[in-house]
Amino acid sequence: MNEKNQTLVSEIVLLGFQNLHNFKIPLFSLFLFIYIMTVWENILIIVLVSSSRNLQSPMYFFLQQLSQSDLLESTTIVPLLLQTVINEGAIVSFVGCLTQFYFFSVTEAFEIILLAVMSYDRYVAICNPLRYSSIMSHRSCVRIILMLWAVGFGLTLITVNLLGTLQFCDQNTINHFFCDIFPLLELSCSDTFLVQLEIAIIVIPVVITPFILIIVSYMCIAHAILKIVSNTGRQKAFSTCSSHLAVVSIFYGTLIAIYVVPPRNQSQTLSKALSLLYTTVIPFVNPLIYSLRNKDMKAALKNLKVNGMSFLMM
Repeated sequence: MNEKNQTLVSEIVLLGFQNLHNFKIPLFSLFLFIYIMTVWENILIIVLVSSSRNLQSPMYFFLQQLSQSDLLESTTIVPLLLQTVINEGAIVSFVGCLTQFYFFSVTEAFEIILLAVMSYDRYVAICNPLRYSSIMSHRSCVRIILMLWAVGFGLTLITVNLLGTLQFCDQNTINHFFCDIFPLLELSCSDTFLVQLEIAIIVIPVVITPFILIIVSYMCIAHAILKIVSNTGRQKAFSTCSSHLAVVSIFYGTLIAIYVVPPRNQSQTLSKALSLLYTTVIPFVNPLIYSLRNKDMKAALKNLKVNGMSFLMM
């Protein structure tokens, strides 16, 4: 056997962002601030939805699940990102690298399908309001969420197991700030065809099908909104979808730019910038897009403040 193939990799070196010089501390501070705000915002939404009676509809239940997913994703990515920035690189064990990829992929798969479920929820609310409470009952919503988490954990486990069967020889350096699928495949010194085939198959139920469901749902929603006679009614119907549509556009646009466009056609800097957008910025922006434009969420936050002040004065 070739001696080179017997030297197995036990550690992965993440280069992160090189040659930062005077920008190291400002970038570290910026990413740390974004992470702290992301944790605070998403925990706040989880608490508000759990404690407020006015936020017990399916729409807010799914929003709470989105916040949990964003919180898990940000916690999976940002601490290692901060380490790569301050040290201009980081060393992580091979098992730790696969673990990070696993939890990151679980949250991504969950969020992709959840956005499709949220678009279907808006479709039922606008196009079939009389049956909304029966179709989107609390029991049905809980079952949907459990199924989505099961799909995310199950399918990603298959991918990680296949990655674990690959050989990683003398090369252990990734020019990225976290362990993503394409950089890991490029490191392997064995045939990656089976892994790439499995990923291509998983893309159909996890990415393409939800994307089609979102497009069809919003086509039906748009058709229903155009039938509304009053301008006030149209604006009210559209306002319930605009936040979700904005999140979908940012999320899917970034994913397509990174994973659909061949990596060789992108510079490493552009790839890292786009990865920063959907791993760090989007979990930070999602709560802002939903909560700052939502009257019910503002009212729940105001009540939480009042109740909190009353509790402190007791």
